[in-house]
Amino acid sequence: MKVLAFHPDRCDGTRTCEVTCAQTWFKVDDAEKSSIRIRATDGGFTAEFCIQCGECIEVCPTNALTQDRNGVIHVNKRLCVGCMSCVGFCPYGVMYYDTEDAVTFKCVACGQCVKACPNDALEIVEVDEASTDLWRGGVPG
Repeated sequence: MKVLAFHPDRCDGTRTCEVTCAQTWFKVDDAEKSSIRIRATDGGFTAEFCIQCGECIEVCPTNALTQDRNGVIHVNKRLCVGCMSCVGFCPYGVMYYDTEDAVTFKCVACGQCVKACPNDALEIVEVDEASTDLWRGGVPG
């Protein structure tokens, strides 16, 4: 499964990844429209993004959430009715809601933030299954 991974020791908090994500998917410079969120911690930064765990799929009443062969969870915006069940259910708080289009959105590990990061703090990695360690800074060996 392909997922995004974070290296907190390399992150300087410029949030280039947030801007790139919002521009890529919504064509705006609005961090609220980013599927990756950088948060300051006591000694540095952490990143919050979907780890493709799939917990959201079963709560969707319209089957708008599916997992592709690479393990990435996608939102079918034509099927999404904006009920926000997945947003409220996500155990990591990384499903977001776009009030303008009334649909949910999330990271799909597209890699645009990886390319934009000036410090190589993000990468796309192949793992056997989703792991919370990936967004907490534990990149698989």
